Amino acid sequence: MKLKYVCLIIVILSTFSVKAQLLQNKGKFTHQDTLRGSITPERAWWDLTYYFLDLKIFESKKYISGVNTIKYKVLKPHQVIQIDLQKPMQIISVSQDGKKLRVKREGNAHFVTLKKTQIIDEINTLSVVFEGKPKEAKRAPWDGGFSWKKDQNGKHFIATSCQGLGASVWWPNKDHMYDEVDSMHIRITAPKDLIPVSNGRLVHIQDHPKANIYTWFVNNPINNYGVNVNIGDYVNFSEVFKGEKGDLDMDYWVLKDNLELAKAHFKDAPKMMKAFEHWFGPYPFYEDSFKLVEVPYLGMEHQSSVTYGNQYKQGYLGRDLSGTGWGLKFDFIIIHEAGHEWFANNITNKDIADMWIHEGFTSYSENLFLDYYYGKEASADYVIGTRANIQNDKPLIGTYNVNNEGSSDMYYKGANMLHTLRQLIEDDEKWRQILRGLNSEFYHQTVTTKQIEDYLSEHSGIDLTAFFNQYLRTTKIPTLEYEIKAGELKYRWTDIVEGFDMPIQIDIDGKSEWLFPKAEWQTKNIKSDSFNIDRDFYVNSNKI
Repeated sequence: MKLKYVCLIIVILSTFSVKAQLLQNKGKFTHQDTLRGSITPERAWWDLTYYFLDLKIFESKKYISGVNTIKYKVLKPHQVIQIDLQKPMQIISVSQDGKKLRVKREGNAHFVTLKKTQIIDEINTLSVVFEGKPKEAKRAPWDGGFSWKKDQNGKHFIATSCQGLGASVWWPNKDHMYDEVDSMHIRITAPKDLIPVSNGRLVHIQDHPKANIYTWFVNNPINNYGVNVNIGDYVNFSEVFKGEKGDLDMDYWVLKDNLELAKAHFKDAPKMMKAFEHWFGPYPFYEDSFKLVEVPYLGMEHQSSVTYGNQYKQGYLGRDLSGTGWGLKFDFIIIHEAGHEWFANNITNKDIADMWIHEGFTSYSENLFLDYYYGKEASADYVIGTRANIQNDKPLIGTYNVNNEGSSDMYYKGANMLHTLRQLIEDDEKWRQILRGLNSEFYHQTVTTKQIEDYLSEHSGIDLTAFFNQYLRTTKIPTLEYEIKAGELKYRWTDIVEGFDMPIQIDIDGKSEWLFPKAEWQTKNIKSDSFNIDRDFYVNSNKI
């Protein structure tokens, strides 16, 4: 690979990886990190059932106000509830059954003392009035918040993005990944000449002389950062995809000037849906439809409202992150961010420390898209090419209970770990059924790394304990150390965790065969003076 291209990929990765580095650089954690990242006693006693988020946008002042109506089920008696909203946003009042409640603010956490006795299994309602100037995104989506931009015609072009940072950067909610709301309405009041687009389906347009008031309904569970607001000079076009569960509405909301461009370019969307339903199973949100929504930043996996800002180019803003050429066969944002509908939105991590579940599987989905349309060798070229982006700076799993994610290597180290696992299974159809099984077993659920590890071990028939300890919890890459003398191959694994004994395929004496290294030296008689490790295994080698 030419040095110039290597440098280009490093620059691209440094931009792309910021998303996975926003929170991980902290050496010490504060009480606020614990309030944000743990299931506190004031969160644990209630289960979210419904939100009605009613939002007004004051674009000239970069100001918002609204009411979030929260319904919840009481799991055990408690009289204090935690609601999260980040500065400089303000909670104006909280009420239940028409009675105003006392609110104690502790940083971004608000502790509300309830007057009504909380009885197990009852469904109660809380009304939270809020307003303020939300944090303005500096480099959305990585350093997120509200993006207050204008399109080429000078019209307001507004969008939200808040992964990692948290949805509470702009609206009050239970801001922890473990508890997804079962359903929600989102009503947005926007300028009369603009259209507000959000998650789910459009269910009502209110006639108003001075504003556009659109109400959207999300029928399925949704994680907080997946909720979004997009406002622009939009036009809409759509198609129906004949999917595994029947007709799927696919809607596209783009700036008026980009309509014809989008109609041609968004052909990757149904191609994506066909490939991913093959590999992962039915799209998880038929009831809510699928949308691509143009925004003034690169894009994000907002559930049923995937945002798009890749400038109608192939690859990543016209570049190939793998350096192989295969990355220019598709629009990176359409494929990657839509892949998150299965891994992030359907299967969601309980704790952001396990964010590799989102990014590892979804980065791996890029080469499965290529596999479906261009074949196995093309997909292998792509995922192996992305190894140039891996830094091995820290483990993929972050610190639990403090809203801390692991290394940005969760993307392409995660993808190459899964590509290696595919080789160990030795049966592509079995591997496909495992991926589909994950999305069925954990349908609309929040999960832990252990649940994913256990499922993959059970259904592959392989004890993957040491495998995952190696690739998820250390920065060490297994190294095959070997020596060849007088027709004898001497070999062993180094840089490994205890119990690591992964077999690998090698090309030796003109044929492919399995080698079963361990931490101890082993020997094998060979005719050749050299051999090659199959490139599909993410390992190193060292000839001594």
